[in-house]
Amino acid sequence: MITVKEIHSKKELKLFVKFPFTLYKDSEYWVPPIIKQELETFNKDKNPIFKDAEARFFLAYKDNEIVGRIAAIINWLEVKNQNQKKMRFGWFDFIDDLNVSKALLEEVERIGKENNLDYTEGPVGFSNLDKVGVITEGFDKIAPMVTWYNYPYYVNHYDVFGYTIEKCYSESHFPFENVKPEFFKKAQELIKRRYSLRALKFTKTSEVMQYADQMFDLFNESYSSLSSFVEITDIQKEYFKKKFISFINPEYIKFVVDKDDELVGFAIVMPSFSKALQKAKGKLFPFGFRHILDAKKNNKDIIFYLIGVHPKYQNKGVHAVIFNEYYETFKDLGMQTCYRTPELEDNDAIQKIWKHFFPVVYRRRKTFRKVL
Repeated sequence: MITVKEIHSKKELKLFVKFPFTLYKDSEYWVPPIIKQELETFNKDKNPIFKDAEARFFLAYKDNEIVGRIAAIINWLEVKNQNQKKMRFGWFDFIDDLNVSKALLEEVERIGKENNLDYTEGPVGFSNLDKVGVITEGFDKIAPMVTWYNYPYYVNHYDVFGYTIEKCYSESHFPFENVKPEFFKKAQELIKRRYSLRALKFTKTSEVMQYADQMFDLFNESYSSLSSFVEITDIQKEYFKKKFISFINPEYIKFVVDKDDELVGFAIVMPSFSKALQKAKGKLFPFGFRHILDAKKNNKDIIFYLIGVHPKYQNKGVHAVIFNEYYETFKDLGMQTCYRTPELEDNDAIQKIWKHFFPVVYRRRKTFRKVL
């Protein structure tokens, strides 16, 4: 018999966060989160997303053992401002037992109906900066830290319970040797002169912070046309600055500004922390920090996390300026592989900017929906 329990206490929430550590203990591809950071994500007093969203957390039990989990999420900015009456769900993990997944999904569907929402979609997080999608192809590759990993059987559970594909994402990679400066070197010089642009170089996190608010504003503008977009609010900006910016090598952050020092383009790249996080096993102490710092300094694989250009400057070659800056940063560091995080497959604009690097799709993922 399956029992589903809504959880509230810190002790129970820790069980929620740690369940995948048991489920994926034998997987060489799953990357554990830092437990402390994951708990803070769900802390209503620390994560400002809860000012505009709500979440309820559930654990499924079988024979007194935890066998599944799910977070039921309503982003009220999405529901009220965009009239997207969506019931979100994420952090959805379960053993290969249809009774378990059914019981958890029924809780999400019940909450959606209680709030007069039209449909459910998942797995998704609170916003665009959270993890997204269930893997449908490419299970034999290690997961980047900014994505979820799942076993192949997950997809069947969505099919059985009448969920249909909502959005399709792909992840790709290419060797750094595919980055040929002749594709952007001359072009970026012309573009900078034509539009009076310049690239900013950073060596300290404090230098990045001066432009961080502008970056999030530009993120909102450049991504607003995507079907999955939910605006990042001012209070969330402060949270993400503390959570992400200080974690990234400042020289891996590239900004392009105009003659008035206004931001027109940005990109964020991170070293791959996946293997370091596997070694850390969810804990920063006593040795987790050492593994992460080593990856930050010495990793030869890089993850393109975010890239955005002001709508006024799109299709004007600003990406060439950004790529040139990264080439100059990485060319002597022995970088090996460049990875792209999940991107909507119908986002033609983002696909075009990478074409000269001949990326290869190595994983696909999808979100699923069900009408309530």
